[in-house]
Amino acid sequence: MSAITLTTYKINPLEDTRWAEFVERHPRASVFHTTGWLRGLHRTYGYEPVVFTTSPPGATLTNGIAFCRIRSWLIGCRLVSLPFSDHCDPLVESPADCKEIFSSLHRSLNEERLKYIEVRPLRSGLIEEFSMERSNLFNIHTLDLRPPLERLFRAFQKDSIQRKIRRAEREGLGYEEGNSEGLLSKFFRLFLLTRRRHNLPPQPVEWFRNLIASLRNQLTIRVAVHGGVPIASILTLSHRNTLVYKYGCSDARYHHLGGMPFLFWKAIQESKEQGLYTLDFGRSDAANEGLNRFKDQFGAARSTLTYGRICVSHARRVDEGFLMQVAKPIFAHMPNVVLTAAGRLLYRHIA
Repeated sequence: MSAITLTTYKINPLEDTRWAEFVERHPRASVFHTTGWLRGLHRTYGYEPVVFTTSPPGATLTNGIAFCRIRSWLIGCRLVSLPFSDHCDPLVESPADCKEIFSSLHRSLNEERLKYIEVRPLRSGLIEEFSMERSNLFNIHTLDLRPPLERLFRAFQKDSIQRKIRRAEREGLGYEEGNSEGLLSKFFRLFLLTRRRHNLPPQPVEWFRNLIASLRNQLTIRVAVHGGVPIASILTLSHRNTLVYKYGCSDARYHHLGGMPFLFWKAIQESKEQGLYTLDFGRSDAANEGLNRFKDQFGAARSTLTYGRICVSHARRVDEGFLMQVAKPIFAHMPNVVLTAAGRLLYRHIA
């Protein structure tokens, strides 16, 4: 019997309706695979989405790895799966299909003169299987929401989480949720404060506005209010039975009131009411022990998230995170209007 010859095809997931249907039925698909997320990336940054698949035109889509093509004079042109996404697991089950797609990626690296191709799988074994270079190391935290609320609350760390939630309730913190322009304005003010605190530029408000337009009710902004003043906010995304924490921000003057634990507790309660099974706390830099410990204190399970790159052998290693760290002293002295403009410029290149 002769071997089956496979061919890789490239499709535009924003134009080919098969992608949205495939993502909706695939058990490992996340909100980052959806056309809503891809459309937000395209509208904000001009990235070109492309899916590599062995399914021919007109056939039912059975696999695919989603990328965005980033054309940058600052970093270099590359394919990333996917920009600003914590993870984007390749949705390929057959080893033969996976091998064919990765062979096609190696060809694209040279044909398109790319700096590198990056994948962000949840399964670390993929990095070793295809001999990719490890690029970034993160931790990811997930919380099983299926136990009763009382048991979930008891699993929270007593001093750092339980007591702060009770403190927030005693203080009578107000609570708002939705994705209106008014809530986005409150979120973004706190987001700018937080990025300023870390000497980093904020992503442009258009990014969040485009995500709201693309994802609609899959995106929720939650805001804690004290005395009429917004003091903390989180932005979450939902897909099927999973809630994803994507962005969080706060006013440091009010940290003692427990606004962030209060908002996570609200999100957990609402997720239970909606029948969701998992809270994905998102990625954390492995070196950021404070953030990792905060997520640990909710009883979330910590695991390792490793990104992999297919690189041109002679290419100079580019670390976008390092560039941002080097620029921190400059960002620290920028007025808010200049810092915001810097974010609008830089995040188009650093994904």
